[in-house]
Amino acid sequence: MRKYPRPSKPDSSVAVIDIGSNSVRLVVYEALERSLVSIFNEKALCGLGREVQSTGLLATDAINKALTALRRFRALCRVMKVGRVYAIATAACRDATNGPDFIAKAERICHVPVEILSGPREAYLAAQGVVSSVYQPNGIVGDLGGGSLELTDVRGHRIGRGITLPLGSLALQDASKKSLKRADRIVKSALAGAIPLKAGEGRTFYAIGGTWRALARIHIIQSGYPLRVMHGYSVPAAEALDFVRRLRRLAASQMLADIEAVAEARQPLLTYAALVLEHIIRIAKPKTILFSTYGVREGLLYSMLPAAERSRDGLICAAQALNGLLSRSAHHAEELIEWTDRLFRTAKLHETEDERRLRHAACLLSDIGWRMHPDYRSEQTLNLIMHGNFGNIDHQGRAFVALSVYYRYAGFNEVNGPSPVICELVTSPMDERARILGAAFRVAHLISAAQPGVLSATRFKRSGRKLTLVFEHRLVDLVADRVGGRLKQLARLVGRSGSIVLR
Repeated sequence: MRKYPRPSKPDSSVAVIDIGSNSVRLVVYEALERSLVSIFNEKALCGLGREVQSTGLLATDAINKALTALRRFRALCRVMKVGRVYAIATAACRDATNGPDFIAKAERICHVPVEILSGPREAYLAAQGVVSSVYQPNGIVGDLGGGSLELTDVRGHRIGRGITLPLGSLALQDASKKSLKRADRIVKSALAGAIPLKAGEGRTFYAIGGTWRALARIHIIQSGYPLRVMHGYSVPAAEALDFVRRLRRLAASQMLADIEAVAEARQPLLTYAALVLEHIIRIAKPKTILFSTYGVREGLLYSMLPAAERSRDGLICAAQALNGLLSRSAHHAEELIEWTDRLFRTAKLHETEDERRLRHAACLLSDIGWRMHPDYRSEQTLNLIMHGNFGNIDHQGRAFVALSVYYRYAGFNEVNGPSPVICELVTSPMDERARILGAAFRVAHLISAAQPGVLSATRFKRSGRKLTLVFEHRLVDLVADRVGGRLKQLARLVGRSGSIVLR
Protein backbone atom coordinates (compact mmCIF):
# COMPACT_ATOMS: atom_id res chain seq x y z
CA MET A 1 0.00 0.00 0.00
CA ARG A 2 1.61 3.25 -1.14
CA LYS A 3 1.40 6.32 1.08
CA TYR A 4 1.54 9.77 -0.48
CA PRO A 5 2.71 12.65 1.72
CA ARG A 6 0.05 15.31 2.08
CA PRO A 7 0.86 18.64 0.44
CA SER A 8 2.05 21.35 2.80
CA LYS A 9 0.10 24.56 3.19
CA PRO A 10 0.96 26.88 0.27
CA ASP A 11 3.34 29.71 1.00
CA SER A 12 2.93 33.17 -0.55
CA SER A 13 2.64 33.58 -4.31
CA VAL A 14 5.71 33.74 -6.52
CA ALA A 15 6.29 35.36 -9.91
CA VAL A 16 8.81 35.01 -12.70
CA ILE A 17 9.56 37.85 -15.10
CA ASP A 18 11.09 36.29 -18.20
CA ILE A 19 12.89 38.72 -20.51
CA GLY A 20 13.22 36.68 -23.68
CA SER A 21 14.59 37.48 -27.10
CA ASN A 22 11.11 37.65 -28.63
CA SER A 23 8.68 38.10 -25.75
CA VAL A 24 8.76 39.57 -22.27
CA ARG A 25 6.45 37.67 -19.93
CA LEU A 26 5.12 37.72 -16.39
CA VAL A 27 3.79 34.52 -14.83
CA VAL A 28 2.44 34.55 -11.27
CA TYR A 29 2.08 31.21 -9.51
CA GLU A 30 -0.10 30.47 -6.51
CA ALA A 31 2.90 29.23 -4.52
CA LEU A 32 6.35 27.72 -4.87
CA GLU A 33 5.30 24.07 -4.72
CA ARG A 34 5.65 20.78 -6.58
CA SER A 35 2.58 21.24 -8.76
CA LEU A 36 2.72 24.83 -9.95
CA VAL A 37 -0.58 26.63 -10.53
CA SER A 38 -0.38 29.83 -12.56
CA ILE A 39 -2.86 32.50 -11.50
CA PHE A 40 -1.75 35.17 -13.97
CA ASN A 41 0.11 35.03 -17.28
CA GLU A 42 0.80 37.91 -19.64
CA LYS A 43 3.32 38.50 -22.40
CA ALA A 44 4.41 41.33 -24.63
CA LEU A 45 6.01 40.54 -27.99
CA CYS A 46 8.86 43.05 -27.98
CA GLY A 47 11.39 41.44 -30.33
CA LEU A 48 14.47 42.37 -28.33
CA GLY A 49 16.62 39.93 -30.28
CA ARG A 50 15.55 40.73 -33.82
CA GLU A 51 18.75 42.64 -34.78
CA VAL A 52 21.36 41.23 -32.39
CA GLN A 53 22.94 38.90 -34.97
CA SER A 54 23.40 41.66 -37.56
CA THR A 55 24.05 44.75 -35.39
CA GLY A 56 25.09 43.32 -32.03
CA LEU A 57 22.49 45.55 -30.37
CA LEU A 58 19.03 45.39 -28.88
CA ALA A 59 16.83 47.61 -31.04
CA THR A 60 15.83 50.92 -29.43
CA ASP A 61 12.10 50.53 -30.10
CA ALA A 62 12.21 46.97 -28.72
CA ILE A 63 13.94 48.21 -25.56
CA ASN A 64 11.23 50.84 -25.05
CA LYS A 65 8.48 48.25 -25.51
CA ALA A 66 10.16 45.91 -23.06
CA LEU A 67 10.67 48.58 -20.39
CA THR A 68 7.03 49.63 -20.73
CA ALA A 69 5.95 46.01 -20.26
CA LEU A 70 8.22 45.66 -17.22
CA ARG A 71 6.67 48.73 -15.58
CA ARG A 72 3.23 47.16 -15.99
CA PHE A 73 4.47 43.81 -14.70
CA ARG A 74 5.97 45.40 -11.58
CA ALA A 75 2.69 47.26 -10.96
CA LEU A 76 0.75 44.02 -11.39
CA CYS A 77 2.97 42.25 -8.86
CA ARG A 78 2.32 45.07 -6.41
CA VAL A 79 -1.46 44.95 -6.99
CA MET A 80 -1.49 41.15 -6.63
CA LYS A 81 0.71 41.34 -3.51
CA VAL A 82 3.13 38.77 -4.93
CA GLY A 83 5.39 37.40 -2.21
CA ARG A 84 8.56 36.81 -4.24
CA VAL A 85 9.56 37.96 -7.71
CA TYR A 86 12.37 36.43 -9.77
CA ALA A 87 13.60 37.90 -13.04
CA ILE A 88 15.64 36.21 -15.75
CA ALA A 89 16.94 37.23 -19.17
CA THR A 90 18.09 35.01 -22.03
CA ALA A 91 20.03 35.05 -25.31
CA ALA A 92 19.39 38.56 -26.64
CA CYS A 93 20.45 40.26 -23.41
CA ARG A 94 23.56 38.10 -22.92
CA ASP A 95 24.69 38.54 -26.54
CA ALA A 96 23.93 42.23 -27.19
CA THR A 97 26.56 44.90 -26.53
CA ASN A 98 23.94 47.13 -24.91
CA GLY A 99 22.47 44.24 -22.96
CA PRO A 100 24.04 45.26 -19.61
CA ASP A 101 22.68 48.81 -19.92
CA PHE A 102 19.18 47.48 -20.65
CA ILE A 103 19.39 45.04 -17.73
CA ALA A 104 20.39 47.85 -15.37
CA LYS A 105 17.26 49.78 -16.38
CA ALA A 106 15.14 46.65 -16.04
CA GLU A 107 16.43 46.04 -12.51
CA ARG A 108 15.57 49.59 -11.44
CA ILE A 109 12.03 49.08 -12.71
CA CYS A 110 11.51 45.55 -11.35
CA HIS A 111 13.22 46.23 -8.00
CA VAL A 112 14.81 42.76 -8.17
CA PRO A 113 18.05 41.44 -9.65
CA VAL A 114 17.78 40.12 -13.20
CA GLU A 115 19.75 36.91 -13.75
CA ILE A 116 21.22 36.81 -17.25
CA LEU A 117 21.20 33.10 -17.95
CA SER A 118 24.25 31.61 -19.61
CA GLY A 119 23.57 29.18 -22.44
CA PRO A 120 24.30 26.05 -20.34
CA ARG A 121 22.24 27.44 -17.44
CA GLU A 122 19.28 28.12 -19.76
CA ALA A 123 19.58 24.59 -21.18
CA TYR A 124 19.66 23.10 -17.68
CA LEU A 125 16.57 25.01 -16.50
CA ALA A 126 14.63 24.07 -19.64
CA ALA A 127 15.48 20.43 -18.97
CA GLN A 128 14.40 20.85 -15.34
CA GLY A 129 11.07 22.16 -16.63
CA VAL A 130 10.58 18.91 -18.55
CA VAL A 131 11.72 16.78 -15.61
CA SER A 132 9.14 18.56 -13.44
CA SER A 133 6.25 17.99 -15.83
CA VAL A 134 6.78 14.76 -17.78
CA TYR A 135 6.50 11.33 -16.17
CA GLN A 136 9.84 9.53 -16.48
CA PRO A 137 11.20 11.58 -19.41
CA ASN A 138 13.69 9.98 -21.76
CA GLY A 139 14.96 11.95 -24.70
CA ILE A 140 16.32 15.28 -25.90
CA VAL A 141 14.95 18.58 -24.63
CA GLY A 142 14.96 21.38 -27.20
CA ASP A 143 14.11 24.91 -26.09
CA LEU A 144 13.65 27.23 -29.07
CA GLY A 145 13.44 30.89 -28.16
CA GLY A 146 13.79 34.03 -30.19
CA GLY A 147 17.56 34.17 -29.84
CA SER A 148 18.83 30.65 -29.24
CA LEU A 149 18.18 26.92 -29.24
CA GLU A 150 19.18 24.87 -26.21
CA LEU A 151 19.58 21.08 -26.46
CA THR A 152 19.92 18.76 -23.46
CA ASP A 153 19.78 15.00 -22.93
CA VAL A 154 17.39 13.90 -20.16
CA ARG A 155 16.91 10.43 -18.67
CA GLY A 156 14.53 10.47 -15.71
CA HIS A 157 16.01 12.97 -13.25
CA ARG A 158 19.45 12.80 -14.85
CA ILE A 159 20.24 15.85 -16.95
CA GLY A 160 23.18 15.87 -19.33
CA ARG A 161 25.36 18.79 -20.28
CA GLY A 162 23.36 21.13 -22.48
CA ILE A 163 24.49 23.20 -25.43
CA THR A 164 23.22 26.47 -26.85
CA LEU A 165 23.14 27.47 -30.53
CA PRO A 166 22.21 30.80 -32.16
CA LEU A 167 19.21 29.25 -33.94
CA GLY A 168 16.33 31.08 -32.27
CA SER A 169 13.62 32.13 -34.71
CA LEU A 170 14.44 35.86 -34.57
CA ALA A 171 18.18 35.23 -34.65
CA LEU A 172 17.85 32.94 -37.65
CA GLN A 173 15.64 35.39 -39.49
CA ASP A 174 18.19 38.13 -38.82
CA ALA A 175 21.31 36.12 -39.67
CA SER A 176 19.80 34.81 -42.91
CA LYS A 177 18.51 38.23 -43.95
CA LYS A 178 15.07 36.57 -44.30
CA SER A 179 16.34 34.08 -46.89
CA LEU A 180 15.07 30.56 -46.20
CA LYS A 181 17.78 29.04 -48.37
CA ARG A 182 20.46 30.81 -46.38
CA ALA A 183 18.69 29.89 -43.13
CA ASP A 184 18.65 26.25 -44.22
CA ARG A 185 22.43 26.28 -44.64
CA ILE A 186 22.93 27.99 -41.26
CA VAL A 187 20.78 25.44 -39.43
CA LYS A 188 22.36 22.46 -41.19
CA SER A 189 25.85 23.66 -40.32
CA ALA A 190 25.05 24.52 -36.68
CA LEU A 191 23.31 21.22 -35.94
CA ALA A 192 25.89 19.01 -37.63
CA GLY A 193 28.02 18.94 -34.49
CA ALA A 194 25.23 19.07 -31.90
CA ILE A 195 26.30 16.28 -29.55
CA PRO A 196 22.97 15.80 -27.70
CA LEU A 197 21.19 14.98 -30.98
CA LYS A 198 23.48 12.03 -31.60
CA ALA A 199 21.74 10.12 -28.79
CA GLY A 200 18.21 10.92 -29.91
CA GLU A 201 17.38 7.96 -32.14
CA GLY A 202 14.21 6.14 -31.13
CA ARG A 203 13.61 8.42 -28.14
CA THR A 204 11.40 11.46 -27.53
CA PHE A 205 12.22 15.00 -28.56
CA TYR A 206 10.66 17.46 -26.07
CA ALA A 207 9.85 20.71 -27.88
CA ILE A 208 9.70 23.86 -25.73
CA GLY A 209 9.07 27.40 -26.89
CA GLY A 210 6.23 29.59 -28.08
CA THR A 211 6.87 29.24 -31.80
CA TRP A 212 7.05 25.45 -31.63
CA ARG A 213 3.82 25.50 -29.62
CA ALA A 214 2.31 27.56 -32.43
CA LEU A 215 3.29 24.81 -34.87
CA ALA A 216 1.61 22.26 -32.59
CA ARG A 217 -1.54 24.39 -32.42
CA ILE A 218 -1.77 24.40 -36.22
CA HIS A 219 -1.23 20.63 -36.33
CA ILE A 220 -3.97 20.06 -33.74
CA ILE A 221 -6.45 22.09 -35.79
CA GLN A 222 -5.54 20.60 -39.14
CA SER A 223 -5.59 17.02 -37.88
CA GLY A 224 -8.91 17.39 -36.04
CA TYR A 225 -7.35 16.20 -32.79
CA PRO A 226 -10.03 16.20 -30.06
CA LEU A 227 -8.05 17.82 -27.23
CA ARG A 228 -6.69 21.38 -27.35
CA VAL A 229 -4.40 20.96 -24.33
CA MET A 230 -0.91 21.78 -25.54
CA HIS A 231 1.18 20.17 -22.81
CA GLY A 232 1.76 16.53 -23.55
CA TYR A 233 0.58 16.75 -27.16
CA SER A 234 2.68 14.25 -29.10
CA VAL A 235 3.16 13.55 -32.79
CA PRO A 236 5.06 10.64 -34.39
CA ALA A 237 8.32 12.03 -35.72
CA ALA A 238 7.60 10.90 -39.31
CA GLU A 239 4.27 12.73 -39.25
CA ALA A 240 5.89 15.83 -37.71
CA LEU A 241 8.55 15.81 -40.44
CA ASP A 242 5.92 15.70 -43.14
CA PHE A 243 4.00 18.51 -41.42
CA VAL A 244 6.94 20.93 -41.14
CA ARG A 245 7.83 20.29 -44.78
CA ARG A 246 4.29 21.17 -45.82
CA LEU A 247 4.47 24.28 -43.67
CA ARG A 248 7.59 25.42 -45.51
CA ARG A 249 5.78 24.98 -48.83
CA LEU A 250 2.97 27.16 -47.49
CA ALA A 251 5.54 29.82 -46.65
CA ALA A 252 6.95 29.66 -50.16
CA SER A 253 3.47 30.20 -51.58
CA GLN A 254 2.74 33.12 -49.22
CA MET A 255 -0.16 31.29 -47.56
CA LEU A 256 1.07 31.39 -43.94
CA ALA A 257 -0.67 34.70 -43.36
CA ASP A 258 -4.00 32.84 -43.56
CA ILE A 259 -3.26 30.81 -40.44
CA GLU A 260 -5.49 32.46 -37.84
CA ALA A 261 -4.55 30.08 -34.99
CA VAL A 262 -1.24 31.91 -34.53
CA ALA A 263 -0.67 35.48 -33.37
CA GLU A 264 0.15 37.76 -36.29
CA ALA A 265 3.46 38.84 -34.74
CA ARG A 266 4.61 35.21 -34.50
CA GLN A 267 3.57 34.09 -38.00
CA PRO A 268 6.75 35.24 -39.81
CA LEU A 269 8.81 33.09 -37.40
CA LEU A 270 6.92 29.86 -38.03
CA THR A 271 8.95 28.84 -41.06
CA TYR A 272 12.24 29.25 -39.18
CA ALA A 273 10.93 27.18 -36.27
CA ALA A 274 9.72 24.55 -38.76
CA LEU A 275 13.10 24.55 -40.48
CA VAL A 276 14.96 23.92 -37.21
CA LEU A 277 12.58 21.13 -36.21
CA GLU A 278 12.91 19.52 -39.64
CA HIS A 279 16.70 19.31 -39.34
CA ILE A 280 16.51 18.06 -35.75
CA ILE A 281 14.21 15.21 -36.80
CA ARG A 282 16.47 14.28 -39.69
CA ILE A 283 19.61 14.26 -37.54
CA ALA A 284 18.35 12.88 -34.22
CA LYS A 285 15.80 10.43 -35.68
CA PRO A 286 13.50 10.56 -32.62
CA LYS A 287 10.45 8.36 -32.37
CA THR A 288 8.09 11.06 -31.08
CA ILE A 289 7.87 14.83 -30.81
CA LEU A 290 6.24 15.88 -27.53
CA PHE A 291 5.33 19.53 -26.89
CA SER A 292 5.83 20.91 -23.39
CA THR A 293 4.41 24.12 -21.95
CA TYR A 294 6.81 23.78 -19.01
CA GLY A 295 10.23 25.25 -19.61
CA VAL A 296 12.81 27.60 -18.14
CA ARG A 297 10.43 29.45 -15.78
CA GLU A 298 9.02 26.27 -14.29
CA GLY A 299 12.48 24.70 -14.23
CA LEU A 300 13.81 27.68 -12.28
CA LEU A 301 11.15 27.28 -9.57
CA TYR A 302 11.39 23.48 -9.55
CA SER A 303 15.16 23.72 -8.97
CA MET A 304 14.49 25.82 -5.84
CA LEU A 305 12.43 23.10 -4.15
CA PRO A 306 13.97 20.77 -1.55
CA ALA A 307 15.08 17.41 -2.96
CA ALA A 308 12.27 15.56 -1.18
CA GLU A 309 9.68 17.86 -2.76
CA ARG A 310 11.20 17.52 -6.23
CA SER A 311 10.99 13.73 -5.95
CA ARG A 312 7.21 13.77 -5.42
CA ASP A 313 4.88 12.79 -8.26
CA GLY A 314 3.59 16.02 -9.84
CA LEU A 315 0.37 14.39 -11.02
CA ILE A 316 -0.50 13.13 -7.54
CA CYS A 317 0.34 16.54 -6.07
CA ALA A 318 -2.00 18.25 -8.54
CA ALA A 319 -4.76 15.71 -7.85
CA GLN A 320 -4.30 16.17 -4.09
CA ALA A 321 -4.66 19.93 -4.50
CA LEU A 322 -7.90 19.59 -6.48
CA ASN A 323 -9.14 16.99 -4.02
CA GLY A 324 -8.55 19.37 -1.13
CA LEU A 325 -10.30 22.23 -2.92
CA LEU A 326 -13.31 20.46 -4.44
CA SER A 327 -14.07 17.16 -2.70
CA ARG A 328 -16.33 16.67 0.30
CA SER A 329 -13.58 14.92 2.23
CA ALA A 330 -9.91 14.90 1.27
CA HIS A 331 -9.27 12.01 3.67
CA HIS A 332 -12.02 9.89 2.09
CA ALA A 333 -10.20 10.06 -1.26
CA GLU A 334 -7.04 8.77 0.40
CA GLU A 335 -9.04 5.91 1.93
CA LEU A 336 -10.42 5.23 -1.54
CA ILE A 337 -6.88 4.71 -2.82
CA GLU A 338 -6.32 2.01 -0.19
CA TRP A 339 -9.77 0.51 -0.86
CA THR A 340 -9.14 0.16 -4.59
CA ASP A 341 -5.65 -1.18 -3.82
CA ARG A 342 -7.34 -4.00 -1.89
CA LEU A 343 -9.86 -4.55 -4.69
CA PHE A 344 -7.19 -4.85 -7.37
CA ARG A 345 -5.10 -7.22 -5.25
CA THR A 346 -8.08 -9.42 -4.37
CA ALA A 347 -9.42 -9.53 -7.94
CA LYS A 348 -5.87 -10.08 -9.25
CA LEU A 349 -6.08 -7.16 -11.67
CA HIS A 350 -2.61 -6.54 -13.07
CA GLU A 351 -1.31 -2.96 -13.28
CA THR A 352 1.91 -1.32 -14.36
CA GLU A 353 3.43 1.38 -12.16
CA ASP A 354 2.01 4.08 -14.44
CA GLU A 355 -1.46 2.51 -14.47
CA ARG A 356 -1.41 2.40 -10.66
CA ARG A 357 -0.54 6.09 -10.33
CA LEU A 358 -3.31 6.98 -12.78
CA ARG A 359 -5.76 4.97 -10.68
CA HIS A 360 -4.62 6.77 -7.56
CA ALA A 361 -5.05 10.14 -9.29
CA ALA A 362 -8.57 9.12 -10.34
CA CYS A 363 -9.37 8.21 -6.71
CA LEU A 364 -8.28 11.67 -5.58
CA LEU A 365 -10.47 13.28 -8.27
CA SER A 366 -13.48 11.00 -7.91
CA ASP A 367 -15.61 13.45 -5.88
CA ILE A 368 -14.66 16.82 -7.38
CA GLY A 369 -18.00 17.14 -9.20
CA TRP A 370 -20.33 16.89 -6.21
CA ARG A 371 -21.30 20.58 -6.24
CA MET A 372 -22.32 20.48 -9.90
CA HIS A 373 -25.87 19.89 -11.11
CA PRO A 374 -26.60 16.14 -10.92
CA ASP A 375 -27.59 15.99 -14.59
CA TYR A 376 -24.23 17.35 -15.72
CA ARG A 377 -21.72 16.03 -13.18
CA SER A 378 -20.35 13.38 -15.51
CA GLU A 379 -19.76 15.78 -18.40
CA GLN A 380 -18.45 18.63 -16.26
CA THR A 381 -15.95 16.50 -14.35
CA LEU A 382 -14.75 14.89 -17.57
CA ASN A 383 -14.12 18.35 -19.05
CA LEU A 384 -12.45 19.58 -15.87
CA ILE A 385 -9.97 16.70 -15.84
CA MET A 386 -9.38 16.67 -19.60
CA HIS A 387 -8.57 20.38 -19.63
CA GLY A 388 -6.97 20.71 -16.19
CA ASN A 389 -3.79 22.77 -16.01
CA PHE A 390 -1.39 20.13 -14.68
CA GLY A 391 1.53 18.10 -15.94
CA ASN A 392 3.09 14.66 -15.42
CA ILE A 393 0.33 13.02 -17.45
CA ASP A 394 -0.02 12.42 -21.18
CA HIS A 395 -3.24 12.87 -23.12
CA GLN A 396 -4.05 9.18 -23.01
CA GLY A 397 -3.64 9.21 -19.24
CA ARG A 398 -5.89 12.26 -18.96
CA ALA A 399 -8.58 10.46 -20.90
CA PHE A 400 -8.31 7.36 -18.69
CA VAL A 401 -8.63 9.35 -15.46
CA ALA A 402 -11.45 11.48 -16.87
CA LEU A 403 -13.39 8.44 -18.11
CA SER A 404 -13.00 6.68 -14.76
CA VAL A 405 -14.63 9.60 -12.95
CA TYR A 406 -17.17 10.03 -15.76
CA TYR A 407 -18.37 6.43 -15.31
CA ARG A 408 -18.56 7.01 -11.55
CA TYR A 409 -21.22 9.67 -12.16
CA ALA A 410 -22.90 8.48 -15.39
CA GLY A 411 -22.88 4.72 -14.97
CA PHE A 412 -22.79 2.58 -18.07
CA ASN A 413 -25.74 3.70 -20.14
CA GLU A 414 -24.46 3.24 -23.68
CA VAL A 415 -27.11 5.59 -25.09
CA ASN A 416 -25.66 8.58 -23.24
CA GLY A 417 -22.04 7.52 -23.08
CA PRO A 418 -18.95 9.72 -23.12
CA SER A 419 -17.97 11.66 -26.20
CA PRO A 420 -16.53 9.31 -28.86
CA VAL A 421 -13.68 11.76 -29.51
CA ILE A 422 -12.49 11.31 -25.92
CA CYS A 423 -12.80 7.54 -26.17
CA GLU A 424 -10.56 7.66 -29.25
CA LEU A 425 -7.67 8.73 -27.04
CA VAL A 426 -7.62 5.46 -25.07
CA THR A 427 -7.22 1.83 -26.06
CA SER A 428 -9.98 -0.71 -25.47
CA PRO A 429 -8.14 -2.24 -22.47
CA MET A 430 -7.77 1.24 -20.96
CA ASP A 431 -11.48 1.90 -21.40
CA GLU A 432 -12.23 -1.46 -19.73
CA ARG A 433 -10.05 -0.49 -16.75
CA ALA A 434 -11.74 2.91 -16.58
CA ARG A 435 -15.13 1.15 -16.43
CA ILE A 436 -13.92 -1.15 -13.64
CA LEU A 437 -12.60 1.80 -11.67
CA GLY A 438 -15.76 3.82 -12.30
CA ALA A 439 -17.86 0.87 -11.09
CA ALA A 440 -15.69 0.63 -7.97
CA PHE A 441 -16.22 4.34 -7.31
CA ARG A 442 -19.98 3.85 -7.64
CA VAL A 443 -19.89 1.18 -4.94
CA ALA A 444 -17.53 3.07 -2.64
CA HIS A 445 -19.31 6.42 -2.77
CA LEU A 446 -22.73 4.80 -2.33
CA ILE A 447 -21.52 2.97 0.79
CA SER A 448 -19.70 5.90 2.35
CA ALA A 449 -21.44 9.04 1.06
CA ALA A 450 -17.87 10.24 0.49
CA GLN A 451 -17.23 10.33 4.26
CA PRO A 452 -14.07 8.99 5.90
CA GLY A 453 -14.01 6.03 8.25
CA VAL A 454 -16.43 3.81 6.32
CA LEU A 455 -14.41 2.15 3.56
CA SER A 456 -11.77 1.07 6.06
CA ALA A 457 -14.46 -1.06 7.74
CA THR A 458 -14.97 -3.16 4.62
CA ARG A 459 -12.76 -5.68 2.88
CA PHE A 460 -12.83 -7.77 -0.29
CA LYS A 461 -12.75 -11.54 -0.36
CA ARG A 462 -12.39 -13.79 -3.40
CA SER A 463 -13.47 -17.42 -3.55
CA GLY A 464 -13.24 -19.05 -6.97
CA ARG A 465 -15.25 -16.88 -9.35
CA LYS A 466 -16.99 -15.02 -6.53
CA LEU A 467 -16.06 -11.54 -5.27
CA THR A 468 -17.45 -10.71 -1.84
CA LEU A 469 -17.51 -7.39 -0.01
CA VAL A 470 -17.37 -8.00 3.73
CA PHE A 471 -18.78 -5.36 6.09
CA GLU A 472 -18.11 -4.96 9.78
CA HIS A 473 -21.34 -5.57 11.67
CA ARG A 474 -21.54 -1.93 12.84
CA LEU A 475 -22.24 -0.97 9.22
CA VAL A 476 -25.27 -3.26 8.91
CA ASP A 477 -27.65 -0.36 8.25
CA LEU A 478 -25.59 0.79 5.27
CA VAL A 479 -26.20 -2.45 3.40
CA ALA A 480 -29.02 -2.18 0.85
CA ASP A 481 -30.18 -3.77 -2.38
CA ARG A 482 -28.77 -0.85 -4.34
CA VAL A 483 -25.33 -1.49 -2.90
CA GLY A 484 -25.63 -5.15 -3.81
CA GLY A 485 -26.66 -4.29 -7.36
CA ARG A 486 -23.66 -2.04 -7.88
CA LEU A 487 -21.32 -4.63 -6.40
CA LYS A 488 -22.65 -7.26 -8.83
CA GLN A 489 -22.06 -4.81 -11.68
CA LEU A 490 -18.47 -4.33 -10.51
CA ALA A 491 -17.98 -8.09 -10.14
CA ARG A 492 -19.23 -8.71 -13.69
CA LEU A 493 -16.71 -6.21 -15.05
CA VAL A 494 -13.87 -8.13 -13.38
CA GLY A 495 -15.28 -11.45 -14.63
CA ARG A 496 -16.80 -12.63 -11.36
CA SER A 497 -20.08 -12.81 -9.45
CA GLY A 498 -20.59 -10.55 -6.45
CA SER A 499 -22.13 -10.72 -2.98
CA ILE A 500 -22.18 -8.89 0.35
CA VAL A 501 -21.41 -10.46 3.72
CA LEU A 502 -21.73 -9.00 7.23
CA ARG A 503 -18.88 -9.92 9.52
